Amino acid sequence: MSDESLEPRLSRVDAPRFSSAVFVDIPRPAWADVVVVPLPPRATRDPEVWAREVFSMRHVPLWVKGLFALRQGFVGLIGVDPAGHDLFAIRSVNGEEALLAADDRHLDFRVGVGVDADLNLVRVTTAVRLHGWRGRLYFIPVRLVHGPIVRAMLARTARRLGRRRGLDRFHLRRTGTLPE
Repeated sequence: MSDESLEPRLSRVDAPRFSSAVFVDIPRPAWADVVVVPLPPRATRDPEVWAREVFSMRHVPLWVKGLFALRQGFVGLIGVDPAGHDLFAIRSVNGEEALLAADDRHLDFRVGVGVDADLNLVRVTTAVRLHGWRGRLYFIPVRLVHGPIVRAMLARTARRLGRRRGLDRFHLRRTGTLPE
C-alpha cells in the first residue's frame, strides 16, 4: 500500500480557500499564521463585528490580559513604545474581511478577520514584518504565545456570539439595519 492511499482526499472544490488583505500590504511576511473556527449557527456574519469583538480587551481571557500587561512592561526595556488603546483599530472592511493594522519602528502587522458564510468559517489571518534587532528580539516570545492567544480569543468570541444573534441589538443601534 502506498503512502498516497493513506492521505485524505479533498477535491479542490471542497478545500477552503481564501485570500486576505493582510498579504496586500505585507506580501512577504517574516511571520504569518491563520486561525480558523466554525461559524456558530446564530452568530453574525459581519466581519467588522467579529473583529471588534475578538480584539475587545473587555472580553479577552484574564490570562491574555496578564500577558498583555507583561508585554507593556517589557517593551520599554528594548526601546519599544507601549501599545496604545487603538492598537487593534479597524482600518477597513472589504467584503467578508475586516482589516486591522499597525506600523511601528520595531514591526508592522496586519490582521484580517474574515467570515466565510458559504463554508461557515471564521478566520483570523496575521502577517508581520519585522524591523531590525528590536523587532526580532520583541517577536521571540510573541511567536510562542501568538497562536494560543488568538485561538483563545477567537474561540471565546465564537461562544459569545453563538449564544445570541451576534450582537444584533448593537448592530441595529449603530447602522439602523440588521445583518443578513
